[in-house]
Amino acid sequence: VEFVAAQIGAPAEDLSLSVSDRMLRRFRHEVRAYLDIHRFDEEAGVAFRAWFRRCVLPEGSEAPARDAAIEEWFKEHRFEQPRAGRLARLTGAEERAFERALFHTIAGRLTKTQRTSLEQLLDTMEGASGFSRLKSDPGAATLKNVLETIDRLALLRGLSLPHRLLSDVHPRLAARLRARAASDDVWEMRRHPTATRLALLCFYCAAREAEIVDGLVDLLISVTHKISVRAEQKVVAELASDVIKVGGKPTLLFRIAEAAKRSPDDTIREAIFPVVSEEVFNELIREYQANGPAYVKKVYRRVRASYARHYRRMLPPILAALDFRSNNAMWRPVLDGLAVLEATSASNARFFATSDVPIEGVIGQKWRDVVIEDSPRGQRINRINYEICLLHSLRKALRAREIWVVGAGRFRNPDDDLPKDFDARRAGCYEALGHPLDAWSFIDNIKTRMEEALAHLNTHLPNDPLVRIKRRGSKIRLSIAPIDPLPDPPNLGALKQEMQRRWPSTGLIDVLKETDFRAGFAKAFVSSASRQALDPTETTRRLLLALYGLGTNIGLKAVAGEPHGVSYKELLHIRRRFINKDSLRQAIRMVVNATFQVRSPSIWGTGTTSCASDSTQFGAWDQNLMTEWHRRYGGRGVMIYWHVDTNATCIYSRLKRCSSSEVASMIEGVLRHDTETEIEKQFVDTHGQSLIAFAFCVLLGFELMPRLKGIEKQKLVRPGPKDSCAYPNLEPLFAPVPIRWSLIAPYYDEMIKLATALVERTAEPEAILRRFVRGQNQHPVCAALLELGKAVKTIFLCNYLSSEELRREIHAGLNVVENWNGVNSFIYFGKGGEFAANQLEAQEVSALSLHLLQACLVHVNTLMIEQILDDEVWRKRMTPRDMAGLSPLPHAHINPYGRFDVDMQTRLPIAPMAMAA
Repeated sequence: VEFVAAQIGAPAEDLSLSVSDRMLRRFRHEVRAYLDIHRFDEEAGVAFRAWFRRCVLPEGSEAPARDAAIEEWFKEHRFEQPRAGRLARLTGAEERAFERALFHTIAGRLTKTQRTSLEQLLDTMEGASGFSRLKSDPGAATLKNVLETIDRLALLRGLSLPHRLLSDVHPRLAARLRARAASDDVWEMRRHPTATRLALLCFYCAAREAEIVDGLVDLLISVTHKISVRAEQKVVAELASDVIKVGGKPTLLFRIAEAAKRSPDDTIREAIFPVVSEEVFNELIREYQANGPAYVKKVYRRVRASYARHYRRMLPPILAALDFRSNNAMWRPVLDGLAVLEATSASNARFFATSDVPIEGVIGQKWRDVVIEDSPRGQRINRINYEICLLHSLRKALRAREIWVVGAGRFRNPDDDLPKDFDARRAGCYEALGHPLDAWSFIDNIKTRMEEALAHLNTHLPNDPLVRIKRRGSKIRLSIAPIDPLPDPPNLGALKQEMQRRWPSTGLIDVLKETDFRAGFAKAFVSSASRQALDPTETTRRLLLALYGLGTNIGLKAVAGEPHGVSYKELLHIRRRFINKDSLRQAIRMVVNATFQVRSPSIWGTGTTSCASDSTQFGAWDQNLMTEWHRRYGGRGVMIYWHVDTNATCIYSRLKRCSSSEVASMIEGVLRHDTETEIEKQFVDTHGQSLIAFAFCVLLGFELMPRLKGIEKQKLVRPGPKDSCAYPNLEPLFAPVPIRWSLIAPYYDEMIKLATALVERTAEPEAILRRFVRGQNQHPVCAALLELGKAVKTIFLCNYLSSEELRREIHAGLNVVENWNGVNSFIYFGKGGEFAANQLEAQEVSALSLHLLQACLVHVNTLMIEQILDDEVWRKRMTPRDMAGLSPLPHAHINPYGRFDVDMQTRLPIAPMAMAA
């Protein structure tokens, strides 16, 4: 009855049957006989429990995947699925038994010494426990934080846990148990039985070591950069006070030339100084000296002083704590230099002999004069200056992952990013990506597409009044006429007013609650504790309050207390036990998919395959490694990168640093949104594209379509030599060198392997893209990717220049992201819209909570708009321009302030909606 009621959009009470229990039993018996389904008896229960414990629990799957597997088992074995309560008791009992057995197995692998060391992590006799210290993030890039992070790493390694202790535990299960341990404090951890306590500590410490190593490498990179940046800032400040920048230099030069020509036989003092004073000449000289070689030496002296007096204390502990390796022989000198420094760390020698340390590949050309000194006995190496150069070379190699660190996560061996069994299933990987096995077949396809696109543009360009090739002297520039704005939709303003009339001052917290009633996203939040005694309805009520406090940034204390009677400690318990980034992502997926299902095709169109992405800056506290100063926006903060479909539903978001790659964030969102939509076109701005991005997008099977800021400077690339590829109308736009297809073919297999790693999630997109940073083109695959990227970008440029419709489509898609960004400040209004936390996990939870609230707003607005447009009068009133401009982002009828009460017995006055076909 409930199923049929949901299908036709009617209350279940209207379809209730007035029949006896005996008749219902007979009906059920007839249904079972017709479908050949058996009752779930004791024998079936034994088989189900054995299967569940053997096949499902070891996988550590999330609740939706686990429920789907259970449903499939009952279908396959033709058993009637028991009621939810009985099934929950069955699975819960098996899960507890499985965990107890697992914990005893893990604890049984530990020696007595290892058990003692783990127990000592919970000791609070001498202040903060070791367990609490391990939970701390690295913090800002300072020497103190470097040394404290090294101490935490030493504490972990002092446990001497076996490397293969958890090798037989599925990574998903290990991650879930690690999150459970992280949500416990010392007091709660002590309350667990011994085997449970020891096993949870093992899961936490095993994962935490790689995280701390990554944090230490991040600190090393940031501190090395910080030394140089601060030195340069101080030198610039000093020069700014001493040097007056002389303006109008062209005019001064003209005056000097005119005076010299007028009186060529006079002295400089007689002819030129009356026109340009001697003081101005002195200022010109000082300005040149400040910006010339002297400036470089001043910066280096500042770097040396800062490093020698303060930061040099970090080098010996870092060299002792981290084991650097490389798979590239070009970076061997850096590793040899680190080995020399580690071996001589106890020495007080101020100089090295030139034969003692490697020079090529470590010391840059501009620093050689200050590192290599002359002495009566010949040349020698200044030790401190050499250490500074070595750290900068190490930073450069670590960022490009040419040098990696043993035991790290993000900075691990780049070969571990690739699928291990690729060679064994090579054909399947190619088929999954939709590419041919033969490299030249792939190349011929790209080449054919290039030739067709260039031929079309060559024919179209002379007749296009919107695109012109302009010549200014020796410079040749593209010129594209601006897109004419479309007329404003005549009735959207009235539609928004109708929303305010029907649902005035709708509470944002009621929007969150209504979405949960319809999408059931609260099911994604499962307690990390071993059991949950609180009533499910009350748990959901508290969960909604906590999510609202986090998503609006007003905090848990602001929503605690009256009128709902939930205390701050109770909300804090919900935050610690239920809310994490994985559960939030699952909840967002459920809301997004529910929005897709309720969309009416007659209003919103058929399912879209286009998505736009862009980032927006949020202010943030700066005592952490995530917060950075943004040069373009100004101010310290973090970025959130959004992926929004053309109907303003955000399918993925990611918190990122201001300096991290937007290309990596773009690829990650396309591959990992896990919603029901399939992305075929990805719109980005200039910062979300690169040649490497174009290459990976064609390998991954979607089109990258950027809105290029410097379109007038873009160049096309020929698919072959000029004599065989003549396009007379495009000649000024071609780069001098054609595509070198021979560079792509030998590394086609490697490129497919990298694309497979991205699709199968064995590596993060940013980790792979770091290997192909410009200026680090020693990697042979990088050259192949760049050539492929040039070819794909040329195809896009041809289509972009020849189609005004495509330019409008890209522009409209990116405007949707801008509109999404405009709602951020309305929802995330607490604390001035600034991330008021220094822990990365807290910042990620806050960003995802904002995403969830905004997704709920889109879901409810979609239902409201559809209810209004179900009225025939309103449907006839809407013009095609109105329908094209329709958006579920209006919020004038929403009130995010006021009393924060969640009444689970009330609903918003929105009619039940049948699922869209």
